[in-house]
Amino acid sequence: METNTQAPEKFDALIIGAGQAAAPLAHALGEAGWKIAVVERKHVGGSCINFGCTPTKAMAASARVAYLARRAEEYGVRTGTVAVDLARVLARRNAIVDRFRDGIREGLECADKVELIFGHAAFEGPHVVAVQLNAGGSRRLAADHIFIDSGTRAAIPPIPGLEQVPFLDASSIQQLDRLPEHLLVIGGSYIGLEFGQMFRRFGSRVSIVQRGPQLMKREDPDVAEAVREILVEDGLDVYLNADVLGAGHRQRGDGVMLNLELPGGLVRLEGSHLLVATGRTPNSDDLNLDAAGVETDDAGNIRVNGRLETSVPGIYAMGDVKGGPAFTHIAYDDYRVLKQNLLKKGDATVDTRPAPYTMFIDPQLGRIGLTEAEAKESGRRILLAKLPMSQVARALETGESRGFMKAVVDADSGLILGGAVLGLEGGELMAMLQLAMMGELPYSCLRDAIFAHPTLAESLNSLFAAPEQA
Repeated sequence: METNTQAPEKFDALIIGAGQAAAPLAHALGEAGWKIAVVERKHVGGSCINFGCTPTKAMAASARVAYLARRAEEYGVRTGTVAVDLARVLARRNAIVDRFRDGIREGLECADKVELIFGHAAFEGPHVVAVQLNAGGSRRLAADHIFIDSGTRAAIPPIPGLEQVPFLDASSIQQLDRLPEHLLVIGGSYIGLEFGQMFRRFGSRVSIVQRGPQLMKREDPDVAEAVREILVEDGLDVYLNADVLGAGHRQRGDGVMLNLELPGGLVRLEGSHLLVATGRTPNSDDLNLDAAGVETDDAGNIRVNGRLETSVPGIYAMGDVKGGPAFTHIAYDDYRVLKQNLLKKGDATVDTRPAPYTMFIDPQLGRIGLTEAEAKESGRRILLAKLPMSQVARALETGESRGFMKAVVDADSGLILGGAVLGLEGGELMAMLQLAMMGELPYSCLRDAIFAHPTLAESLNSLFAAPEQA
């Protein structure tokens, strides 16, 4: 970045990156009378709006319609041949993204005391930032309070030959206007599985390549295995314990090739397209954090305390760039913590907050609290409640009976410690478990509650009917 000797413009607060925590924080601080500058490199809304939650769930909705249409005869409905027009799927996706993005941008541009600046920000010192403007030129900004919300980007693994072949990431795969013949996916977690199932339903052949012994390494083995069975039933090929030795061009025609080492020997896997979904890396490396004295861990995540303050007083990090659970609702809670502490003189912290999440495969996987393995490792006496969705009336009535529900209960207090719901509307059912946990209701309250019939909620009666010692 070029040296600029102009005097810095003074603001009360500067926000670097317009992710999901940035906009509500800017509005709150502006309404409190602070003068705010928000610097964004490209698009407001962060990963959630631009290539994460919003666009992928819009595309997944199209994929689910195709899936149900192919199953129409199971419901006694006759349809013709089902075909997916990917260009129209993307047009719908883009319209939704534009609507959300424009709303956030207009809100910031119209907000009192808030200035939205498009450009690349980098620190010159602890409280001075230089911005190279997208429109040309530069500005120097100073503020006593600086908030970093710069997000993450796709992490690219060190696979020999990968840099020589065309590959997709979670963003670029959403720009395809023609269906892949055979999509290879490196990575068996949220991104890889959601896109893998989605494109299989669109009509592509899909192969998932996972390095470890199970999909979704942080989940309990029974949950991971049930997900694998669902994906295989949907027609995906899943390779576990698969080390990718190298990548290259397909021998015949355009496409890619992966050399895999499996427990049974070496395998060459060929496909038309390759999606690399092996995690995310923080956008912290080009902020010149050293000039400010802001510390990061070995992965580049900005270190923060429970109040989200970095190693430099007055500089905070929020959202995915600080590491930890990379979810929109976590970023939004970061905003709430900062608002409480800065504007209401509170003592809010992120240290003890729960991290619920839903993986939007179909059926959904909703998760809250401790896994079964974590509960056992804690040394508690625990009870385990488990119910297959094939015993849930509503799931059977709708023809969506795959998966199961599981909850971990403290045997001494009867309180729910955590749960996983792999099933129809799994995220919504998980939220009911979370509410019970928040209210410190013993599992017996859900066991004995009167829920309307026939709803998914009443399955909680059966889930907690007779939990067993684990």
